Amino acid sequence: MAQTAHGSPAAPGTPGAHGLPDLRALSGTWAVPALLAVVYGLWAAAIHRDGGPITGWNVLYGVVTGVVFGVLYAAVRRVAPALPRELRAAAWATFAGVTFGFLYSLTDATVLRSTGMAATVAASVFAVSFYRYYTRE
Repeated sequence: MAQTAHGSPAAPGTPGAHGLPDLRALSGTWAVPALLAVVYGLWAAAIHRDGGPITGWNVLYGVVTGVVFGVLYAAVRRVAPALPRELRAAAWATFAGVTFGFLYSLTDATVLRSTGMAATVAASVFAVSFYRYYTRE
């Protein structure tokens, strides 16, 4: 976090040492969930459109998907730090598996294949995040 002239921390988004906003402080606010939600919504709408024309329903689908993703991401990000490392890793793994599985299911893959791919992603995220939490505590 940027320091002011008197040594106290600057508020998030206020100019830092070089007059630019402190991006580390902004990343803890709404900026990251909003950006990820927009990307996820665009990605879901593009897959759902399947090369056809962009319609109002397709745009609505992308917006609703992005909003749901953003709310879930913000919720996991807020709740996870208070959990023990095993549950924290499981929370992120579940979130990653469900969000990936949903996108994968939009490709007209079978339910079994979508579930298997989601489980593979969730297991990988669990292993990596548990290792990170275990070695940093």
